[in-house]
Amino acid sequence: MSEHSNRILIVDDEERIRRLLRMYLEKEGYEIDEAEDGEIALQKATASDYSIILLDVMLPGMDGIEVCTRLRQTKATPVIMLTAKGEEVNRVQGFEVGADDYVVKPFSPREVIYRVKAILRRSSETAFLTKEAVPSNSIVFPNLIIEHDAHRVSAGGIEISLTPKEYELLHYLAVSPDKVFSREELLKDVWNYEFFGDLRTVDTHVKRLREKLNKVSPEAAAMITTVWGVGYKLEVPK
Repeated sequence: MSEHSNRILIVDDEERIRRLLRMYLEKEGYEIDEAEDGEIALQKATASDYSIILLDVMLPGMDGIEVCTRLRQTKATPVIMLTAKGEEVNRVQGFEVGADDYVVKPFSPREVIYRVKAILRRSSETAFLTKEAVPSNSIVFPNLIIEHDAHRVSAGGIEISLTPKEYELLHYLAVSPDKVFSREELLKDVWNYEFFGDLRTVDTHVKRLREKLNKVSPEAAAMITTVWGVGYKLEVPK
Protein backbone atom coordinates (compact mmCIF):
# COMPACT_ATOMS: atom_id res chain seq x y z
CA MET A 1 0.00 0.00 0.00
CA SER A 2 1.24 3.51 -0.71
CA GLU A 3 3.15 5.40 1.92
CA HIS A 4 0.40 8.04 2.29
CA SER A 5 -2.34 5.46 2.88
CA ASN A 6 -2.82 6.52 6.51
CA ARG A 7 -2.16 10.27 6.31
CA ILE A 8 -5.06 12.60 7.09
CA LEU A 9 -5.21 16.38 6.79
CA ILE A 10 -7.55 18.08 9.29
CA VAL A 11 -8.64 21.57 8.24
CA ASP A 12 -10.53 23.65 10.82
CA ASP A 13 -9.99 27.11 12.27
CA GLU A 14 -10.97 25.89 15.77
CA GLU A 15 -7.94 24.47 17.54
CA ARG A 16 -10.06 22.40 19.95
CA ILE A 17 -11.77 20.58 17.07
CA ARG A 18 -8.43 19.81 15.39
CA ARG A 19 -7.08 18.56 18.70
CA LEU A 20 -10.13 16.35 19.34
CA LEU A 21 -10.03 14.79 15.86
CA ARG A 22 -6.26 14.33 16.04
CA MET A 23 -6.53 12.52 19.35
CA TYR A 24 -9.14 10.04 18.13
CA LEU A 25 -7.62 9.47 14.71
CA GLU A 26 -4.10 8.98 16.06
CA LYS A 27 -5.50 6.30 18.38
CA GLU A 28 -6.68 4.53 15.20
CA GLY A 29 -3.13 4.64 13.81
CA TYR A 30 -3.49 7.54 11.38
CA GLU A 31 -0.75 10.11 10.84
CA ILE A 32 -2.25 13.59 11.21
CA ASP A 33 -1.42 16.93 9.64
CA GLU A 34 -3.32 20.15 10.36
CA ALA A 35 -4.26 23.44 8.71
CA GLU A 36 -6.18 26.31 10.27
CA ASP A 37 -7.22 28.17 7.14
CA GLY A 38 -8.03 27.53 3.49
CA GLU A 39 -4.82 28.90 1.98
CA ILE A 40 -2.58 26.67 4.12
CA ALA A 41 -4.91 23.72 3.54
CA LEU A 42 -4.73 24.06 -0.24
CA GLN A 43 -0.94 24.42 -0.18
CA LYS A 44 -0.56 21.27 1.91
CA ALA A 45 -3.19 19.29 -0.02
CA THR A 46 -1.58 20.02 -3.38
CA ALA A 47 2.04 19.63 -2.21
CA SER A 48 1.51 16.31 -0.38
CA ASP A 49 -0.52 13.15 -0.86
CA TYR A 50 -3.11 12.46 1.84
CA SER A 51 -5.40 9.47 2.10
CA ILE A 52 -8.28 11.77 3.09
CA ILE A 53 -8.98 15.41 4.00
CA LEU A 54 -11.40 16.53 6.73
CA LEU A 55 -12.40 19.99 5.57
CA ASP A 56 -14.43 22.55 7.50
CA VAL A 57 -16.77 24.58 5.29
CA MET A 58 -16.59 27.83 7.29
CA LEU A 59 -12.97 28.95 7.22
CA PRO A 60 -11.46 32.44 7.41
CA GLY A 61 -10.38 33.74 4.00
CA MET A 62 -10.74 30.94 1.48
CA ASP A 63 -13.64 28.75 2.63
CA GLY A 64 -13.92 24.97 2.37
CA ILE A 65 -16.02 25.10 -0.81
CA GLU A 66 -13.31 27.10 -2.59
CA VAL A 67 -10.56 24.82 -1.26
CA CYS A 68 -12.37 21.74 -2.56
CA THR A 69 -13.09 23.42 -5.92
CA ARG A 70 -9.43 24.27 -6.46
CA LEU A 71 -8.20 20.93 -5.17
CA ARG A 72 -10.41 19.06 -7.64
CA GLN A 73 -8.62 20.80 -10.53
CA THR A 74 -5.52 18.72 -9.81
CA LYS A 75 -6.29 15.98 -7.27
CA ALA A 76 -8.85 13.29 -6.49
CA THR A 77 -8.06 13.06 -2.76
CA PRO A 78 -11.22 12.00 -0.85
CA VAL A 79 -12.79 14.92 1.06
CA ILE A 80 -15.18 14.82 4.02
CA MET A 81 -16.78 18.21 4.66
CA LEU A 82 -17.43 19.37 8.23
CA THR A 83 -20.58 21.53 8.27
CA ALA A 84 -22.54 23.27 11.00
CA LYS A 85 -26.09 22.14 11.71
CA GLY A 86 -28.60 23.74 9.37
CA GLU A 87 -26.08 24.52 6.61
CA GLU A 88 -28.04 22.55 4.03
CA VAL A 89 -26.91 24.84 1.21
CA ASN A 90 -23.26 24.28 2.09
CA ARG A 91 -23.72 20.51 2.01
CA VAL A 92 -25.26 20.71 -1.45
CA GLN A 93 -22.45 23.00 -2.61
CA GLY A 94 -19.90 20.62 -1.10
CA PHE A 95 -21.22 17.68 -3.10
CA GLU A 96 -21.34 19.82 -6.24
CA VAL A 97 -17.66 20.74 -6.02
CA GLY A 98 -16.56 17.16 -5.41
CA ALA A 99 -16.82 16.37 -1.68
CA ASP A 100 -17.32 12.66 -0.98
CA ASP A 101 -19.18 12.88 2.33
CA TYR A 102 -20.03 15.29 5.13
CA VAL A 103 -20.30 15.28 8.90
CA VAL A 104 -22.54 17.74 10.76
CA LYS A 105 -21.24 19.62 13.80
CA PRO A 106 -21.48 18.94 16.65
CA PHE A 107 -20.33 15.45 15.74
CA SER A 108 -19.29 12.30 17.50
CA PRO A 109 -15.60 11.50 16.88
CA ARG A 110 -16.69 7.88 16.41
CA GLU A 111 -18.93 8.93 13.53
CA VAL A 112 -15.99 10.72 11.88
CA ILE A 113 -13.81 7.62 12.27
CA TYR A 114 -16.57 5.44 10.81
CA ARG A 115 -16.92 7.70 7.76
CA VAL A 116 -13.14 7.93 7.29
CA LYS A 117 -12.81 4.16 7.36
CA ALA A 118 -15.77 3.69 5.01
CA ILE A 119 -14.27 6.00 2.38
CA LEU A 120 -10.78 4.56 2.71
CA ARG A 121 -12.21 1.06 2.39
CA ARG A 122 -13.95 2.04 -0.84
CA SER A 123 -11.14 4.07 -2.34
CA SER A 124 -7.89 2.41 -1.34
CA GLU A 125 -8.22 -0.94 0.38
CA THR A 126 -7.06 -2.72 -2.76
CA ALA A 127 -4.81 0.00 -4.15
CA PHE A 128 -1.86 -2.32 -3.61
CA LEU A 129 -2.97 -4.58 -6.47
CA THR A 130 -0.39 -4.63 -9.23
CA LYS A 131 -1.16 -3.75 -12.82
CA GLU A 132 -0.77 -7.42 -13.69
CA ALA A 133 -3.48 -8.50 -11.28
CA VAL A 134 -6.79 -9.28 -12.97
CA PRO A 135 -9.72 -8.48 -10.64
CA SER A 136 -12.47 -11.06 -10.74
CA ASN A 137 -15.32 -8.57 -11.13
CA SER A 138 -14.11 -6.23 -13.86
CA ILE A 139 -16.59 -4.53 -16.18
CA VAL A 140 -15.21 -4.43 -19.71
CA PHE A 141 -16.53 -2.31 -22.59
CA PRO A 142 -14.75 -1.55 -25.91
CA ASN A 143 -13.26 1.76 -24.67
CA LEU A 144 -13.80 1.49 -20.93
CA ILE A 145 -12.57 -0.97 -18.30
CA ILE A 146 -13.63 -0.77 -14.64
CA GLU A 147 -11.62 -3.03 -12.34
CA HIS A 148 -13.85 -2.97 -9.29
CA ASP A 149 -11.57 -4.89 -6.91
CA ALA A 150 -8.82 -2.36 -7.59
CA HIS A 151 -11.14 0.65 -7.97
CA ARG A 152 -9.27 1.33 -11.19
CA VAL A 153 -10.70 2.83 -14.38
CA SER A 154 -9.05 2.79 -17.80
CA ALA A 155 -10.41 4.58 -20.85
CA GLY A 156 -8.82 4.04 -24.25
CA GLY A 157 -6.12 2.01 -22.49
CA ILE A 158 -5.14 4.89 -20.19
CA GLU A 159 -5.79 4.83 -16.44
CA ILE A 160 -7.68 7.87 -15.12
CA SER A 161 -7.88 9.30 -11.61
CA LEU A 162 -11.39 9.60 -10.18
CA THR A 163 -12.67 10.73 -6.79
CA PRO A 164 -14.53 8.04 -4.81
CA LYS A 165 -17.90 9.57 -5.75
CA GLU A 166 -17.00 9.87 -9.43
CA TYR A 167 -15.93 6.24 -9.39
CA GLU A 168 -19.09 5.09 -7.59
CA LEU A 169 -21.28 7.00 -10.04
CA LEU A 170 -19.54 5.47 -13.06
CA HIS A 171 -19.61 1.97 -11.58
CA TYR A 172 -23.29 2.31 -10.65
CA LEU A 173 -24.20 3.23 -14.23
CA ALA A 174 -21.92 0.55 -15.69
CA VAL A 175 -23.45 -2.26 -13.64
CA SER A 176 -26.75 -1.69 -15.49
CA PRO A 177 -25.72 -0.55 -18.98
CA ASP A 178 -28.42 1.08 -21.12
CA LYS A 179 -30.71 1.50 -18.10
CA VAL A 180 -31.85 5.07 -17.47
CA PHE A 181 -31.56 6.40 -13.91
CA SER A 182 -33.21 9.58 -12.67
CA ARG A 183 -31.16 12.18 -10.82
CA GLU A 184 -33.19 11.39 -7.69
CA GLU A 185 -32.27 7.70 -7.93
CA LEU A 186 -28.59 8.47 -8.42
CA LEU A 187 -28.56 10.92 -5.52
CA LYS A 188 -30.21 8.38 -3.24
CA ASP A 189 -28.21 5.30 -4.28
CA VAL A 190 -24.76 6.78 -5.00
CA TRP A 191 -24.70 9.52 -2.36
CA ASN A 192 -26.86 7.60 0.15
CA TYR A 193 -28.39 10.94 0.93
CA GLU A 194 -31.98 12.06 0.49
CA PHE A 195 -32.63 15.76 0.70
CA PHE A 196 -34.86 18.31 -0.95
CA GLY A 197 -31.90 20.06 -2.42
CA ASP A 198 -30.32 20.87 -5.73
CA LEU A 199 -30.00 17.96 -8.14
CA ARG A 200 -27.11 19.79 -9.81
CA THR A 201 -24.95 17.66 -7.50
CA VAL A 202 -25.50 14.78 -9.93
CA ASP A 203 -25.15 16.97 -13.04
CA THR A 204 -21.85 18.39 -11.81
CA HIS A 205 -20.37 14.95 -11.16
CA VAL A 206 -21.52 13.66 -14.54
CA LYS A 207 -19.94 16.70 -16.22
CA ARG A 208 -16.64 16.19 -14.39
CA LEU A 209 -16.68 12.46 -15.14
CA ARG A 210 -17.23 13.11 -18.85
CA GLU A 211 -14.43 15.68 -18.91
CA LYS A 212 -11.95 13.26 -17.35
CA LEU A 213 -12.93 10.44 -19.71
CA ASN A 214 -12.90 12.75 -22.72
CA LYS A 215 -9.25 13.72 -22.13
CA VAL A 216 -8.17 10.16 -22.89
CA SER A 217 -11.11 8.66 -24.78
CA PRO A 218 -13.95 10.69 -26.34
CA GLU A 219 -15.61 7.36 -27.15
CA ALA A 220 -15.75 6.42 -23.45
CA ALA A 221 -17.03 9.89 -22.49
CA ALA A 222 -19.80 9.62 -25.08
CA MET A 223 -21.09 6.45 -23.39
CA ILE A 224 -22.47 8.53 -20.51
CA THR A 225 -25.67 9.72 -22.13
CA THR A 226 -28.14 12.36 -20.98
CA VAL A 227 -31.77 11.31 -21.36
CA TRP A 228 -33.50 14.68 -21.40
CA GLY A 229 -36.19 15.13 -18.80
CA VAL A 230 -35.29 11.84 -17.12
CA GLY A 231 -31.65 11.38 -16.12
CA TYR A 232 -28.57 9.49 -17.27
CA LYS A 233 -27.47 6.11 -18.57
CA LEU A 234 -24.29 4.39 -19.68
CA GLU A 235 -24.92 3.49 -23.31
CA VAL A 236 -22.99 0.61 -24.81
CA PRO A 237 -21.92 1.17 -28.46
CA LYS A 238 -23.75 -1.19 -30.78
